[in-house]
Amino acid sequence: MRKFLPPILFLLIGMQTAFAQQSKITGTVTKTDGSPIEFVNVALKEENTGAVTDQNGKYTISNIAPGRYTLICSFVGYQSAEREIQIQENENLNINFSLENDELQLDEITVTYRQKNKFYRDSSLVVAKLPLKNIENPQVYNSIPKKLLEEQVVTNFNDAMKNATGVTRLWESTGRGGDGAEYFTMRGFAVQPTMINGVPSLSNGVLDPANVESIDVIKGPSGTLFGSPLVSYGGLINVTTKKPQDNFGGEFSFVNGNYNLNRIAADINTPLNDQTAFRINTAFNEQNSFQDAGFRKSFFVAPSFKFEASEKLTFLINTEFMQNEAANAPMIFLNRFVPVAFDNIDPFEKNYLNSFTSNDLTIENPTFNIQTQAFYEINDNWTSQTVISRSNAKTDGYYHYLWDLGDGDSFFRYMSKRNGETQTTDIQQNFIGDFKIGEIRNRMIVGVDYYQSNILNSSTGWVGNGIVTLSDANDTGILTQAGVDSLLVGSFEGVSTATSEVTSAYLSNVINFLPELSAMVSLRVDNFKGSTAYWVQEEVESQMAVSPKFGLVYEPIKDKISVFANYMNGFSNVAPVQVADENGENSRLKTFEPEQANQYEVGSKFNLFEDRISLTASYYNINVSNKLMSDPNNVNNSIQGGEVESKGFEFSTIANPINGLNIVAGFSKNMAEVVEDNPENGYLGLRPEEAGPSELANLWISYTLPKSSLKGLGVGFGGNYAGEHIALNRNETGSFTLPSYQIFNASLSYNTYNYSIILKVNNILDEKYYSGWSGVIPQQLRNFSINLNYKF
Repeated sequence: MRKFLPPILFLLIGMQTAFAQQSKITGTVTKTDGSPIEFVNVALKEENTGAVTDQNGKYTISNIAPGRYTLICSFVGYQSAEREIQIQENENLNINFSLENDELQLDEITVTYRQKNKFYRDSSLVVAKLPLKNIENPQVYNSIPKKLLEEQVVTNFNDAMKNATGVTRLWESTGRGGDGAEYFTMRGFAVQPTMINGVPSLSNGVLDPANVESIDVIKGPSGTLFGSPLVSYGGLINVTTKKPQDNFGGEFSFVNGNYNLNRIAADINTPLNDQTAFRINTAFNEQNSFQDAGFRKSFFVAPSFKFEASEKLTFLINTEFMQNEAANAPMIFLNRFVPVAFDNIDPFEKNYLNSFTSNDLTIENPTFNIQTQAFYEINDNWTSQTVISRSNAKTDGYYHYLWDLGDGDSFFRYMSKRNGETQTTDIQQNFIGDFKIGEIRNRMIVGVDYYQSNILNSSTGWVGNGIVTLSDANDTGILTQAGVDSLLVGSFEGVSTATSEVTSAYLSNVINFLPELSAMVSLRVDNFKGSTAYWVQEEVESQMAVSPKFGLVYEPIKDKISVFANYMNGFSNVAPVQVADENGENSRLKTFEPEQANQYEVGSKFNLFEDRISLTASYYNINVSNKLMSDPNNVNNSIQGGEVESKGFEFSTIANPINGLNIVAGFSKNMAEVVEDNPENGYLGLRPEEAGPSELANLWISYTLPKSSLKGLGVGFGGNYAGEHIALNRNETGSFTLPSYQIFNASLSYNTYNYSIILKVNNILDEKYYSGWSGVIPQQLRNFSINLNYKF
């Protein structure tokens, strides 16, 4: 970990010297009807520097030396505009532009420049469901923008998540029904990506980054704004998708690499008329495993549509289709019920390249998601947002895992052919307001939400299929479809369905008592009914949960420095359990109250040197109570009363200290412990297995030459650090620890306005490292890729 810190510290110390007070230009770019235009180039022709407008059409060009300049404003599909300006020392100019449509689609005037802090996103409507800047939001989040994913040649979701502070993967996608997506750990708790554009969207497989505008990693229990079914106590992972724009343009990219990596992707946007725009993102991706067998192949397409029905009413439709097929290596699980028979990683490292599967045993995970949003401007103060979302994720194929037999060598393979489907429906109605009561500004959302989930299952049962021994890498199993099918004849779990419904109402208000002092007050009420597991076939009593959230933000220097504190709540409905009396009689279904998670957090956010440096530092404490545990007085009964405490601190930064140099970095330290439980369960006083490594760090530094004959040439370097991870941790059986690791990556690139070429190397040192949640899962070895990209 120490290898990461000196470069960061030396770059931050004394940075202010590099930013002497100079002049700046600010302004807004709009259409002729007054509506803002995002992503417009505004540049100083003589200085080869500039900015890009944000979602409100605003731009800022800072650190300008006194003199005369030509200010150019250009965007494809609009007539470019120029202004001759003269600026004095320490002068702040405000220059606005109104661009007219270019019906002839003339080539735009293009000025190449390097946008300052290109990886920083100042605000996200998803996080607070309100237009709230990061510095005035009492909640901590990381936004991973598409520009960072493009620079790092990211072709899978796990590599994208390596840019989030305090997050690492526990295990990869299994493809099985219900929870087949990847598992990550955040602030001591397991979490899966379950949100698209702030509403539920489930997948049993992997997510493709082709349609990602940003990945929003929202920290802490977020039940107040997002409900309970799909969020973790540690936070949630949301994907914000690309939206149709009012200009014609797009890009094509091709990625080729070792392990037979081939990826073709396209992003095309076109206006259909003055009111409508269409955008389509698509990708074909295939790659073999680094092991002796295994592969993943997918086709993804995401059409989206925008229709401005009037000046006040806009519709957005986003759809995603994905066909995914994979041959996955079986999970290697350590035995949780006998003393741990392994005391080091050597037996697993010896078999690092052995997949213990074949390319004949595949699983398919087709998914479909559609979201329709309607925005209606009621008046100058209130907007209505109506969202209808529907997702469908299927599972069809072979899933197997290896179970430790407790002798320090042998693993028994369990095999099943899974067949299932997960359907979700979500309907939201939000009213978003920005108004004043007297002199006090209020930003408020009032909403209702209906969520329904159906999990269908018609899989085979589980059968034994051979034994794997690590000492000689021998596998007695049958690894052909025909052979496995013969083993599964007559095995069937039956047809079962689990349905759950959650009806919610929520309110959140950000109150600005003073320009520099604001408070967030939020409350959610959820009513849950149905069963939460497909094996429960009885209607259960409805459960009610109330989730409050409070936040306080003080900005001693407005828009530059804030100090914040928050209290947040999350909850989880507990599945009914079959219980009986101590003698085994009086069997019955027992229901429980929801688990509750409460977090308090304090910290500070910095937005310095005209947005060039963004810093967040915080300390949090999460207490989860009311957890289910076995009854110490009745082995056939379960009771509530378990408790887990997770606390720690996080530091993250996104910086552009000098033109061309960009830094994304973070460090987290987590301390999690089971503080209340039945001692016989074996967890009391220990770190939960889902908590992952206690220390995590991420770093990416890139530099692109802004001037000189080699303008556009860039280099990048970074990686990830993870401390030791206690993958199995129980008092009665012992513990097994996965070793710490440091992975380094690098890139070499050349960029112009229209095209780019990037050479990327991941895991430069070819280090063997592992993840796991009560298991041992080898991770990707050194891999190379080259990306060719053309924009138009």
